[in-house]
Amino acid sequence: MPKKGPRLLDVFLIFVIGLLAGMLVAAGTDFGQEKPREQAVSGYTVTMHVPAVDNKGVGVATDLVVETRKGLGKTLADIDVLLFWVDTQQSIQTARGVAEKLTGIDTDAVDIIYGVTAKNVSLVGGPSAGAALTVATIAALKGVQPAGDVMITGTVEDDGSIGAVGGVLEKARAAKNAGATVFLVPRNESVETVTEPLETCVREPGHVFCETTYERRTIDIAKEVGISVNEIDYVSDALPFFFR
Repeated sequence: MPKKGPRLLDVFLIFVIGLLAGMLVAAGTDFGQEKPREQAVSGYTVTMHVPAVDNKGVGVATDLVVETRKGLGKTLADIDVLLFWVDTQQSIQTARGVAEKLTGIDTDAVDIIYGVTAKNVSLVGGPSAGAALTVATIAALKGVQPAGDVMITGTVEDDGSIGAVGGVLEKARAAKNAGATVFLVPRNESVETVTEPLETCVREPGHVFCETTYERRTIDIAKEVGISVNEIDYVSDALPFFFR
């Protein structure tokens, strides 16, 4: 009997197996093997201006310092420089997590140390420095300095979104005084409504009658302060301003 040739199905299977093998060899990887993650830069220090409002309601600029060192992936606060409040500590943890997600950088082999140079410890109380903490962390992990003429205010959430804060007008003035030309704020906070007293007096013989009323005024912060104000929704929106 004449020998039968290879069946069409057998030929097809051999072709598919060969194709898959070639793809694996070309990719230089095995099933289930992940690409190595970029490692964080160690031994790098970032200093960044952060706007705040002191206990007298005056806007001031403080220096946020973020440093990476070889370590075990710890998050540390320089308590010799500043007494961090509980909500500020939470902002630091959130900032680090968001920075890791946005960069994809492996931080298991570095410790990140946070500190703030300020005369008044109340300046950095609260979560309003969350956005700045995140940007500074990204810069430290990458080993680059953020632009010095840009400042930011806003809370940060786990998904990288920027939340509302108070005292934006005073913080804008602090940013301008510190040399910033661009100020990044949360959505809908480029304007501020203030209540101002308005005194009206009527003079009569021997008497002066005065009445004080309060008038609401909406302020365009950019025009009032003389600085470019940009609203942002996510930390990722801020990165092109800081890393040009």
